Amino acid sequence: MKLSYIDSGNEFDFGRTSDNYAKYRDIYPQSMYEKLIAFGIGKRGQRILDLGSGTAILPVNMYHTGAEFTATDISENQIAYGRKNASDRGMENIDFRVCSAEDTGFDDNSFDVVTAMQCFQYFDKEKATAEIRRVLKPDGRFCKIFMDWLPYQDRVIYELEQLVLKYNPSWNGCGFGEFRYCFPEWAENKFEIETIHSYNATLTFTKKAWSERVKTCRGVGASLPQEKIAEFENKYRKLLDKYEEPLKLKHQIHIEIYRVKK
Repeated sequence: MKLSYIDSGNEFDFGRTSDNYAKYRDIYPQSMYEKLIAFGIGKRGQRILDLGSGTAILPVNMYHTGAEFTATDISENQIAYGRKNASDRGMENIDFRVCSAEDTGFDDNSFDVVTAMQCFQYFDKEKATAEIRRVLKPDGRFCKIFMDWLPYQDRVIYELEQLVLKYNPSWNGCGFGEFRYCFPEWAENKFEIETIHSYNATLTFTKKAWSERVKTCRGVGASLPQEKIAEFENKYRKLLDKYEEPLKLKHQIHIEIYRVKK
């Protein structure tokens, strides 16, 4: 994938990271899923389309709600690992499809909820929001979720970003500050805001788990050549030697829920 506004148009592919992604990117705190449920996402019998699902992290973690999930991603490799992830846990009722967010192929008015976790920035917003609106039932919800790490509040994360930038100077997935919401242009005349919720969470990692999670980062495993990934990994593990284990790292989580206007 190449996008002019992401990493100066340099190519990246999360499908290259699928093995590690499946093992080390299931990091969202239970509090986030509890909040989604409290906000009405994941009701029993609700049909939910998860766009950019990757290895199906959201459907797997919300499977117990009794909602009916369809997991989609543009990467065949991500979907293959997502299907295995669900099967290994005995979750046989998740539907998996390889398709883009801009052209899902589903019928009009098919879903009660569409979710997009950690992926909306990669979509063609005009086309994707038109598609989301099309497949949602009248009065349906679009739930957009994103989790950022906080480099200006956490030295471990700040040093990580500086090292990534040495290997990938064009990487722009860094420097996150406190979240400030404004109603987005893509939602105008298509959606109305129902819920905005942002909160901070401290996530705990072993050094190995954090290092492997970092390798799935767009600026590392999804874009660097293998020899550079190995070199980065070696240097980063040495950098982490000065910190005590477990690592307790600061993140912020944003949940936006929009009601479709039809």
